Amino acid sequence: MKIFSIVGARPQFIKLAPLSKALAAEAHQEFIVHTGQHYDYAMSEKIFVDLGIKKPDIHLEVGAGNQTAQIAEMMLKLETAMQEKKPDIVIVFGDTNSTLAGALIAAKQNIPIVHIEAGLRSYNRAMPEEINRIVTDHVSKYLFAPTQTAVDNLTREGMGANTFLTGDIMVDTMKNSMEIALKKSTVIADLQLQDKSYNLLTLHRNYNVDDTTVLEHILNQLGQMEELIIFPVHPRTKKMLAETYAIPKNIKLIEPQGYLDFIALEHAAARIITDSGGIQKEAYLLRKPCITLRSETEWVETVEEKWNLLINPADKNITSQIVDFIVPANQNNIFGEEVTSKMVAIINNSN
Repeated sequence: MKIFSIVGARPQFIKLAPLSKALAAEAHQEFIVHTGQHYDYAMSEKIFVDLGIKKPDIHLEVGAGNQTAQIAEMMLKLETAMQEKKPDIVIVFGDTNSTLAGALIAAKQNIPIVHIEAGLRSYNRAMPEEINRIVTDHVSKYLFAPTQTAVDNLTREGMGANTFLTGDIMVDTMKNSMEIALKKSTVIADLQLQDKSYNLLTLHRNYNVDDTTVLEHILNQLGQMEELIIFPVHPRTKKMLAETYAIPKNIKLIEPQGYLDFIALEHAAARIITDSGGIQKEAYLLRKPCITLRSETEWVETVEEKWNLLINPADKNITSQIVDFIVPANQNNIFGEEVTSKMVAIINNSN
């Protein structure tokens, strides 16, 4: 079977890794299509090397731009690529602009779509990702849901017949990658860190980093903690930090990390503070307390299981809530197992 796997952002490369290898083992002809949505080397190209994924077969080189221009350029280039290669099925991941562009063009050409990580809902339509995931779900033929909550969401929206509870493919990625990361990564030694001696911070959501006042408020709040915070600065965030702003002394800024170095940092952290959807999930899989600087999440199960605490970024007592947050002694398996094999079995039977 001829398959297009469309990716463009770091979380999608991570989800692609185990699936691409499994598709190759089944002798499918997979074309990895990189839209170029993320263009920072450490956050994009290096991850193919880190995860042992073959280089993209097609690179659209779309790059940065406002959302409308970016999606439009992706759609035009994807249409040309699909007309030329004529894939039997198109796989899209998550909720990025690359996801939406790929799904819309495949739907227009009547090519069956697999949506991996289907059925997530934050119920915040001010987030571009929410629109992307809803539209993608509604034009996809095969909805691979990571959790029962996602299945329930899709069923309520009339898509139960096309929904499959596969579990979350990140389970397999983390399992395969963590052993490699702990052997190869030197980031803990390079930064002279001790196990569980620091918090790991990531910020990139527009409502947290596009307003300098909000961003400085978050950092000032975290600066009140009597603990070290390691902050790999996302390119979007770095641009917003004013040259005159004094970073609190307990916050150490570092460059964006490759995937193996980043999960090594997650593994050794005492807790993880983030506004990322995917990192909430990684924190749960690594059994790390997670603080999410958002007022809602698509990963509601992690909150229900009391391993993830939502904090409004505008809150004036962020620090005390973080320090007081204690996770349970035990943890339920909410993301499944042997996920890739379930997905490949469904794809194999899709003809």
